Amino acid sequence: MPEFDFKRYHIRSMNAGSELERAEINQELKDLYSSLSEEDKEAFNIQLQKFLATEVGRIKSDYESVHGLNQPN
Repeated sequence: MPEFDFKRYHIRSMNAGSELERAEINQELKDLYSSLSEEDKEAFNIQLQKFLATEVGRIKSDYESVHGLNQPN
């Protein structure tokens, strides 16, 4: 089962200089997905879900820690 480096795409997208560049990066991911076998597509989806859950959790934690700075103890 291949390992997919979603973090690399995520960082490239965050640092994209324009919406066009971001769209090109998204298209790369779509093209990669299209080129996969059904078995690899399943692995891709599982790994993507795990990556997104981890990133959303991290962002939520970061937000709560920063947001909490403005709240009384």
